[in-house]
Amino acid sequence: MNDMDIGIKMKMLQEETNFSGVYCANKGGCEFSGSFGFANRSGRIKNETKTKFGIASGCKIFTSIAICQLVEQGLLSFQSKLHECLDLEFPLISGEVNIHQLLTHTSGVPDYFDEEEMDDYEELWKDMPVYAIRTLSDFLPLFQDKDMVEQPGGAFYYNNAGYILLGLIVEKVSGLMFTDYVEKNIFKKAGMEASGYFEMDKLPENTAIGYIEESDGSYRTNVFSVPAKGGADGGAFVTAEDMVTFWYALFQYQLLSKEMTEKLLKPQIEVDEDLFYSYGGYVDMEQNKVKKHILMGYDPGVNFRSVYYPEKSISIVVCSNESDGAFEVLKDLERLLI
Repeated sequence: MNDMDIGIKMKMLQEETNFSGVYCANKGGCEFSGSFGFANRSGRIKNETKTKFGIASGCKIFTSIAICQLVEQGLLSFQSKLHECLDLEFPLISGEVNIHQLLTHTSGVPDYFDEEEMDDYEELWKDMPVYAIRTLSDFLPLFQDKDMVEQPGGAFYYNNAGYILLGLIVEKVSGLMFTDYVEKNIFKKAGMEASGYFEMDKLPENTAIGYIEESDGSYRTNVFSVPAKGGADGGAFVTAEDMVTFWYALFQYQLLSKEMTEKLLKPQIEVDEDLFYSYGGYVDMEQNKVKKHILMGYDPGVNFRSVYYPEKSISIVVCSNESDGAFEVLKDLERLLI
């Protein structure tokens, strides 16, 4: 199927779903891309293939790669304990929590946003001003003094605070702000020239504003719904093209050695039947073999999905500046390309 055929199919889907965002896919060296909707509704500025989008938790893999880079340098190990890495006070967190557990969501540490208990991320900012959340340390009051939710090394329990802790470890060991570390050691090395961690009140040009649909069909922006600046658990801005570039760089061992890349992507903990979590996101298995790697992200006004099929070297990226729609576009692209 050629780019025109895919474009026609995607246009039909967009008309059915009113999708706002961008897709980009790479198959056999051929790139397919398209854009729909508005990056800025009030200014009637359209989304383009080079528009930057927030990807929420889709960027947890950057945190994992940063940790793996430091392990490769001998500055950490996956068995390093949290209390050995940080000199912060965590009075109720077990001394047995280690980096492996934080990476695989099996640490049992308290989360600041428990996705099994809460379904509205905006609730977090009723008592704490969202504009004040600009560094990783700003998140600490939300979970630092809470009880453990599980014993370390237990079952998979998706945890955003665990990745905040991993980001703080990156800062402590590297001597750099987490966002500076990722931009220097991952984005720059991978050739992700347009990507970065931007402040919501200082977004650069060609960046999509996130929109939340109201019950009456109107829209409002997400400027008061997500942290002023993202970090280790989510919140980077990328272009869809940059994420295709990222997958290529990762599997060409430009970010980690071959051995460490395999360690990053190895299925570690079972989440559901044939679905596992690695250090680098979800892994869909088929007959005991890796079928695809999966990244996903959701915030109010942000929806992101990406997959990589290692045996076929196919990458697909879908970014949306609304709260949903990316999954449906991704599934259609998979049906067309795989």
